[in-house]
Amino acid sequence: MTITDQQTALGAAQLPQVHGARNPGMALDMDWVLSARANRSAIERRAATLPGRRSVKKDHQAAWMARAISCIDLTTLAGDDTAGRVARLCAKARQPVRADLLEVLGLPDLTVGAVCVYHDMIAPAVKALDGSGIPVAAVSTGFPAGLSPMHLRIAEIEESVKAGAEEIDIVISRRKVLTGDWQGLYDEMKAFRAACGEAHVKAILATGELGTLQNVARASLVCMMAGADFIKTSTGKESVNATLPVSLVMMRAIREYHLRTGVRVGYKPAGGISKAKDAVLYLSLVKEELGDRWLRPDLFRFGASSLLGDIERQLEHHVTGAYSASWRHASA
Repeated sequence: MTITDQQTALGAAQLPQVHGARNPGMALDMDWVLSARANRSAIERRAATLPGRRSVKKDHQAAWMARAISCIDLTTLAGDDTAGRVARLCAKARQPVRADLLEVLGLPDLTVGAVCVYHDMIAPAVKALDGSGIPVAAVSTGFPAGLSPMHLRIAEIEESVKAGAEEIDIVISRRKVLTGDWQGLYDEMKAFRAACGEAHVKAILATGELGTLQNVARASLVCMMAGADFIKTSTGKESVNATLPVSLVMMRAIREYHLRTGVRVGYKPAGGISKAKDAVLYLSLVKEELGDRWLRPDLFRFGASSLLGDIERQLEHHVTGAYSASWRHASA
């Protein structure tokens, strides 16, 4: 993908609120769910080969990194978040890379995919992003553990939508996966989807806490059947977050769901992706497993807080031949 290709692709890409049919869901198909398997050794071998087989340089590398920026959910989920910090983050979302660098790259209008915050920070984020076309995403349903009472989780979604969030990142009840309560998981996810209304819903599986890759595959299918617009690896708070093997399992579940239903569901790896080279690896895996259509922000996002800074440093090196200090690229 060259810089020219990148410009064309970015011009065609749209955010999920204005492009692409949503996942309407379907009845829970237990035969399909229970038939899902995951060969760990084969999956790990496949994932291990990716870094050695995929190396892009120069303009091609810059194009991939620019695409990664357009797919970032720029995130702050800290206990000491303030309206001022969120406003600075939103300014970075509007202009993720120095204006002179974007002009050289031919991408003056490049922005991130969304800004992701806690409920209390929705209002300042919406204000700071007014007119930009960048949606606000809110984590919800008792994030990150998802252990608050069900009626409160539903109410939290409804309040966040009312406050202006266009995307809701929900957390599933991991115990339902660990105990094989697939009907319970389906009913829960369906209720969350209904509470979101017109807002898109991303289902966080917390894959590091699901025990097996088979559980990841089955949970992915159940959440998609219940109407999830995206499936997402992690909250970023688990000890193990996004990995290539987990991503491979989830992407193949998405591919199978699309083949059987004709519906495209998005994918979001989150947690631990902080380097530009890692972002390119994930994009390469998406291209190979799902195809070019998923290389757009309405179907692929990175959940990240520090990734953008490293990509900006790499793009500056691409344009000027010199690396800048990382502190010059703070997000907030």
